[in-house]
Amino acid sequence: MIFRLGTRGSPLALTQAGMTRDALVAAHPGLEVELVTVRTTGDRVQDRALAEIGGKALWTKELDRALLDGEVDACVHSMKDVETIRPAEIAIAAMLPRADVRDRLIGAASIADLPPGAIVGSSSPRRRAQLLRLRPDLRIILFRGNVDTRLAKLAAGEADATLLAAAGLDRLGRHDTGQAIPIDQMLPAPSQAAVGIEVRAGSPAAPLVAAIDDAPTSKAVLTERAFLAALGAGCHSPVGALARIVEGGISLRAQLLAEDGSEAVEGEQQGADGATVGAALARDLLGRAPESVRRLFGG
Repeated sequence: MIFRLGTRGSPLALTQAGMTRDALVAAHPGLEVELVTVRTTGDRVQDRALAEIGGKALWTKELDRALLDGEVDACVHSMKDVETIRPAEIAIAAMLPRADVRDRLIGAASIADLPPGAIVGSSSPRRRAQLLRLRPDLRIILFRGNVDTRLAKLAAGEADATLLAAAGLDRLGRHDTGQAIPIDQMLPAPSQAAVGIEVRAGSPAAPLVAAIDDAPTSKAVLTERAFLAALGAGCHSPVGALARIVEGGISLRAQLLAEDGSEAVEGEQQGADGATVGAALARDLLGRAPESVRRLFGG
């Protein structure tokens, strides 16, 4: 049989789809996997922030349509780009092993080394808020596009520095690009560095894809997604979160910030069940958050 795998057409998306194809073929010798490229609205519109034009659905809605119409058997996603609430007809069947969750700074050796008033290109509300919390003097401008596009903008002098996910850079072979920012300085986006594969719920593709699932990654990412769901976080909500597997269950650390980084609240929760841990930490942080932070959640 030919298994049709839907993917966006960016170099990183195609690389991640290739990783998924290789895992499926390794798990099911003889399976033929075809990559089907689907152009998304998020790929087409590059001059505005996602939150202004429809949020994370701009990365998924065309792939969802292809999946639900039977044009593809499964879709590959960067999990940080997948909306927290998904259609009931679609199920996350597997996740590949998670890569480096950190951000990398390109253009300076560290955030502290950025010159006063430096211009940093980013489209992420989280990165903007975290940078301004550390360096209120920085000027953050909109940077969108794939990895090569952002690096080209930086090289052209549109900004002094930018931030990109270490995992994406590594998957594209850019292991030496940028300086990794420590987790204790900048928590990553929920689900950062995780690749997920979605199928039609109850379809024959579900057990086939489930065979390549990395259980620790799934447990951690689903905990982070449960946290987002309990927060009511949207694309405008600056939030960092990272779940880790620990003895006896899972530990979740998170941070909520005001848009300008002027205020923030952080915390950590541990327990046996990821959904319970995520909901408990959301309640704790929202209960302690100043108004400038709390108003960004509950959407």
